Amino acid sequence: MPKEKLFAQARDELFSHINRCGVLSATDDDRTAWMNETVDYIGERYPDLVAPDLQELHQVGIRFCQPAINNVPDAVVAEPVAEAVDETATEEASGEADNSDEQLVASTAGVVAASEVSQDQDGGANAA
Repeated sequence: MPKEKLFAQARDELFSHINRCGVLSATDDDRTAWMNETVDYIGERYPDLVAPDLQELHQVGIRFCQPAINNVPDAVVAEPVAEAVDETATEEASGEADNSDEQLVASTAGVVAASEVSQDQDGGANAA
């Protein structure tokens, strides 16, 4: 098999591992350690790839793990997962989460009722 096809196959396998293993949500240190181990594994699976190829795979894999646009606020990234779960449970226990859902339903019902009233006022002339 040509070296280009072999490298492309190894790269695709690396991307597949990245997507399946959840490494995208890992810290930078954990992601680097995971990438080192995975590239070593791919090196064993594709013995025809030489060290520069494996280094390029490592670099490509690290770049693949970094989003083009980071939409996550720094406060969310810095916040440990356990605390985020505890805050969600606290909100639900206090009824704040239920309250916002009820407000959304009430405001949606108000919009629907207002549109029905406007149709009744014009005699249904604009009805589809």
